[in-house]
Amino acid sequence: MSLEAAVAVPFRQSGKDRLGEGEFVVALSLDRDWFSPDQAKRLVDVAQGRGLVAVEDGDLVPQFDPGEVSVPENFVPDESILREQSAFERALDAVVAAGIDKQEAVAAINERQRTLAISLEAAAVVYAREHGVDVDALAKTVREELLAAGDEASEETA
Repeated sequence: MSLEAAVAVPFRQSGKDRLGEGEFVVALSLDRDWFSPDQAKRLVDVAQGRGLVAVEDGDLVPQFDPGEVSVPENFVPDESILREQSAFERALDAVVAAGIDKQEAVAAINERQRTLAISLEAAAVVYAREHGVDVDALAKTVREELLAAGDEASEETA
């Protein structure tokens, strides 16, 4: 995944297991010239949203082992990683990464959404789990979104 690789590189480059946000931004914008400083800050937000980094005592701390991430020699991340993916897109990416055909997965997810009368995101999580794909963190996010949506709907009808 290119987002994970882009996040891993500053930690690998520095040899540290935590970086200040400024160090992280400099590594991506000035050292690597991959992004503008504003885009690198956006990458921090996206990475936090995806659970790839956490902020501890003001530092960014990876929530995965950066040394375990495969980063091709001439790797340059695409700007599309700065866009926050929906839960459906993240689940679909995980399923495809596990070797399942994308069109087959989308068709099956749509079928589950229809037959189970659930959200597309929930259907994608169900499908991923049925195929042994680890989407536990994503499942938690989808559950929280569904609960929040339910709370909002309850408030509107009250």
